[in-house]
Amino acid sequence: MKQELREYISQSAANTVVEAREERDSSTGVTGKNLYMRGIFIQGGVRNANQRIYPTREIERAVKTINETLEKGYSVGGELSHPADLAINPDRISHMITEMWMDGNNGYGKLKILPTPTGQIVKTLIESGFKLGVSSRGSGNVSESTGEVSDFEIITVDVVTQPSAPGAFPTPVYEHLMNTKGGYRSLHVAKETLGDAKAQKYIKESLINIIKGLK
Repeated sequence: MKQELREYISQSAANTVVEAREERDSSTGVTGKNLYMRGIFIQGGVRNANQRIYPTREIERAVKTINETLEKGYSVGGELSHPADLAINPDRISHMITEMWMDGNNGYGKLKILPTPTGQIVKTLIESGFKLGVSSRGSGNVSESTGEVSDFEIITVDVVTQPSAPGAFPTPVYEHLMNTKGGYRSLHVAKETLGDAKAQKYIKESLINIIKGLK
C-alpha cells in the first residue's frame, strides 16, 4: 500500500524566486499585480532530510503527469501549510501550479498566488519579507532497505513555513493566524470583501500587524 509522502524544501534550498507581474484579468478586464514563486519543487537523486531518495525517473514521470493535467485545462491548486490528508480543500487553496519542468535531477515549477483568503496571507507574508518554503504532497512506495521511492505520484505542492530547527515540524501559518487575536476576523472579512480594493488594503495592514506578532 502506498504511503503519503511530504517533502519540505526551504526557500534557500529551492532557489525560490518571487516574480511580480502586471496582468489583465480576462474576465473583469482589470489589470493588477500577480505574484509568482518559482524554484525547485522536489529534489531527485539525493537522500533528503526524510532519508528518502527519489530517482530521477520518478520525478520525470510525476512532472509529466502534472503537465498533462495542465494541458488538458485542469487546475492544480495548493494550500498554505499541509492538511491532514492528500485531499485539496477548496477553502484553503492559496495558489495554483502553472507549470513544471525538469532541470538535471530536480523537478522545478512555478506557482501563481491567488486572490483567495489564504492567498492574501501568502502575498502579505512575501511582501513583508517572511521566508517561505515549498513542500510536495504525494504518495508512493518506499523501500525499507534503501529508502528509494517508487510509483511516485505528486498531488500538489504546498507553501509552508520553514522549521526553526532541524527536524522541527513547520508551524502552519494559517492555524497560527486563526489562533491569534484578530486572525479569524481578518479571514472572515477577506472572504466577504474579495474585489474591494480599499477593504483588501485594510486587511493587508491588519495581517501585517498580526504577522509581526508571530513568535
